[in-house]
Amino acid sequence: QVHLVDSGGGLVQAGGSLTLSCAISCTFCDFNAMAWYRHFPEGEREGTRELVAAIVRGDQKNYADSVKGRFAISSDNAKKTFYLQMNRLTPEDTALYYCNVGARRFEGDSGYHGYFGRGTQVTVSS
Repeated sequence: QVHLVDSGGGLVQAGGSLTLSCAISCTFCDFNAMAWYRHFPEGEREGTRELVAAIVRGDQKNYADSVKGRFAISSDNAKKTFYLQMNRLTPEDTALYYCNVGARRFEGDSGYHGYFGRGTQVTVSS
């Protein structure tokens, strides 16, 4: 089983920074990707979900165009934790952020399955 706990959200002024964390607990730990998504519950993008950043196959990092140059994803495999450093935040970054991994469930599992944290709210005031 894989269990994710995301944290680090909060209220911040525009231009500020936050670091989100995703702690992973797993009985069998084999991941092909770690990612952060965000869901917009209101506003112009209400109801939409965006892939914010991802680490794929251990070292390839991908970012949404809207966060390139401002956000950085990283991982600490020894701590089984990965992070999203968010800088120069704007009100448009206000969303529910949740972490995701693609993981095999057990030795011999032929596929990777998606697991999600429960989400952490980020609110950026203008």
